[in-house]
Amino acid sequence: MSLIPEQLTRHARRVGEVGSILAKYGLADWLANFGFNLPKKYFTSRDGELLTEQSRPTRIRLAVSELGTTYIKLGQMLSTRGDLVGWEIAEELVKLQTDVPPDPPDSAQATIGAELGKSVHELFAEFDAEPMASASIGQVHRGILHDGTCVVVKVQHPDIENRILADLDILRWLAELAEKSSELKRYQPVAVVAEFRRSLLRELDFKREERNIQQFTTNFETNKTVRFPRVFPELSTSKVLTMEMLKGISLRDSNGLDQITINRDELARRGATLWMDMIFRDGFYHADPHPGNLLVMDDGTLGIMDCGMVGRIDESLRENIEEILVTVASHDAPLLARIITRVCMPPSGFNEAAFSSDLADFVSFYGSQPIERFQLGNALNEVAHSISRYRLILPSAMSQIIKTLVMLEGTSKLLSPTLNLIEIIGPYQQKVFLRQMSPRRQLKKAHRMLSEWRYFAQHFPRGLMELFHQVQEGKFDIHLEHRRLEPAVNRLVMGMLSSALFLSSSMLLSNKVPPLIGEHSILGLAGFSISTLLGLRLLWKVWRNE
Repeated sequence: MSLIPEQLTRHARRVGEVGSILAKYGLADWLANFGFNLPKKYFTSRDGELLTEQSRPTRIRLAVSELGTTYIKLGQMLSTRGDLVGWEIAEELVKLQTDVPPDPPDSAQATIGAELGKSVHELFAEFDAEPMASASIGQVHRGILHDGTCVVVKVQHPDIENRILADLDILRWLAELAEKSSELKRYQPVAVVAEFRRSLLRELDFKREERNIQQFTTNFETNKTVRFPRVFPELSTSKVLTMEMLKGISLRDSNGLDQITINRDELARRGATLWMDMIFRDGFYHADPHPGNLLVMDDGTLGIMDCGMVGRIDESLRENIEEILVTVASHDAPLLARIITRVCMPPSGFNEAAFSSDLADFVSFYGSQPIERFQLGNALNEVAHSISRYRLILPSAMSQIIKTLVMLEGTSKLLSPTLNLIEIIGPYQQKVFLRQMSPRRQLKKAHRMLSEWRYFAQHFPRGLMELFHQVQEGKFDIHLEHRRLEPAVNRLVMGMLSSALFLSSSMLLSNKVPPLIGEHSILGLAGFSISTLLGLRLLWKVWRNE
């Protein structure tokens, strides 16, 4: 649904804030290309940094950071989508942080009281008014239940939902504008923003995180080497989440890990295997395995926290991943190129032969490496860069898996620098091959294909009849879309207007057509100035290749 003017009016103040910040950073980007320094001192970040001295990706990160919570979350999502924004910008967006000042103590307690219907003192034996941490959507407090259980209470910031919804409306409007650009349309800005909207609204609902924890607990109920926090549903709502406090040493605390007796290699291997089970066995995985979300408990159990960001693998995506793994194992680069091309969105003029040749080099190089030297993160990043270079667009679910595996490898190497994820994936690769060849899988695929053909057979005659009716009634239209022709036509028209205005202004000046300033025609001077500006703007567009 389009963003209507009333919505823009309702968010007028926020629209003004967003517009002024974008204008500031956009002007700073433009001024950075010129030598004059006088205006540059007026363009600084919130921390006083001179914007014109920063690189373009840095300016983008600073602008996103200044725009606030919603845009920071969008930036963090796009940090995994180098195929959309470019890898230089994506790597810069990884640095985005969402830490925010905590709310006053009374505010969090008021939210808990309003959500749970009782005061904090009635619900908890002890409650620490000062939060342990404060992030973009909520903050976390320590507490103790009346039975002595230590808990953490996650409380949503007041009015954060309304602020985020206003920003999402503005983003949707900007995406609809971007969709009208022939250059930007292929990146599907409306679809990207819609996906981001769904993801962020899920994150606002703490009940979803509760369900995620319960599902992980069920999936690993027979595995005693991993622990997820127990949730207290009676003390949880969509804006308050009460969980058991897991006690242990965070993986980011290297000094603390050095002081305990633990086999780091075994722990790293165990943790990596857990994620392989999540991805290849369950199709439901924790999508944020950074060291801060993992801790080693006293008995050596691995504690996993913050289950708000998860990934799901449907049957279609699972089949694509399995096909890619089997093809890589067989070193079949042409087939790998065809699979990736099918999964992604090839642009017009896509050179599949050149892409296949690049993949052949990749397969040859990494296929000949000894397992102990194989770096999965480097390999995945190289494939992603190659995909981006050919202007292919990865499905978001596959991009999220790549990001998760790269992050998992980095976290694993904090514990065991010699661990190689490809060794962990090896047994799953064999299972994937056997599962692909299994009669049960083939029967399932045949049944799905039969259902699709049955649907097609039922609806094709009706669709054909509707087409005939449209032809008979004269309502059948054919619309031709000239890709990349619109910008060229716009430039041609702009050039013709500029030239005509320049020539007519020159004639006015040479003939001294009144009214005059001194001996110069005012209309001629005005027309000459406008034509010069139009010409410079046209040259700028051509130089920027817009």
